Amino acid sequence: MSLRTRAAGGCRWDAVSLGEVMLRLDPGEERIHTTRQFRVWEGGGEYNVARGLRRAFGLRTGVVTSLVDNPVGRLVEDCILTGGVDPLITWVPFDGVGRAARNGLNFVERGFGVRGARGVSDRGVTAISQLGPDDVDWDHLFGTLGVRWFHTGGIFAALSETSAQTCLAAVRAARRHGTVVSYDLNYRPSLWASIGGRDRAQEVNRELARYVDVMIGNEEDFTASLGFEVEGVDASLAALPTESFAAMITEVAAAYPTFQVIATTLRTVRSASRNDWGAIAWSRDTGIVQAILREDLEILDRVGGGDSFASGLIYGLLNGEELGVAVEYGAAHGALAMTTPGDTSMATLSEVLKLAAGGSARVER
Repeated sequence: MSLRTRAAGGCRWDAVSLGEVMLRLDPGEERIHTTRQFRVWEGGGEYNVARGLRRAFGLRTGVVTSLVDNPVGRLVEDCILTGGVDPLITWVPFDGVGRAARNGLNFVERGFGVRGARGVSDRGVTAISQLGPDDVDWDHLFGTLGVRWFHTGGIFAALSETSAQTCLAAVRAARRHGTVVSYDLNYRPSLWASIGGRDRAQEVNRELARYVDVMIGNEEDFTASLGFEVEGVDASLAALPTESFAAMITEVAAAYPTFQVIATTLRTVRSASRNDWGAIAWSRDTGIVQAILREDLEILDRVGGGDSFASGLIYGLLNGEELGVAVEYGAAHGALAMTTPGDTSMATLSEVLKLAAGGSARVER
């Protein structure tokens, strides 16, 4: 791989993410509308990557976010600390009600069988959606302190008009200081609906993509967020990567010469608890490489599987592995993350390496 990263010795963090960290309220085997108790986790698309890199892969990570300074915000902070991630938090005073700023909540049903997973988020006027481009000293973060890898994505960029500007300031500063930038397109129609819809999503993401080294997203993300159409792609993993999908990657790479790696997970949903799961990646050196396809994978909780793929991929690339190895790490880590509850990974490095090498679920004694 030709991807060049900063030396670990000159950087405070191996990886830092920018994004919202919400409280996930999980009813377990119940439904949101019928349960009388919830288990509390922390989670968020960009944050989950930093946490996976810390807990599963042992890297030094942080998360740039913003929270309201009340007991709920402090609970989120405590969860972040428990995950081993350094909380780089901009604290916003609590007005006693939450009119000016709030902390995000995410109610999530895991789904089972024919009943799909469901998320109901409560994230209006959250503190992080109001974080401005000048509220963080990006040159101090990336230059003075030092970060080897910076990760953010389309979920954060869609929180508000301010978020898009903040995201742009962050990726520009990261590139200015030689930090590798990864971005997960993570298109969510509900987030963009009130701020310009798909047209605005493409406007924002096309500008951000100019500063990205490693772009992550599926075919829907590339179409909705960047405007690239791919013909002939269906839901069957057996058909991927198709010639048309490969052609799309070639087209994307030509349009954005900064992209060194393009990666995507491949998923066929047979039911909420059984999916076919795989991944592919592309680089200018290797062309397209494909991870082991895990057909009929049993799933406990699919939320966060894509984020865990991203952290496994990033770990491999930071570790200097070939792209084919890195994509196997990502696919294996994503598969393992979906066997446990919550957004974030509970996998260990040894488990990831074993599964990536073709290991099975036989009992270990």
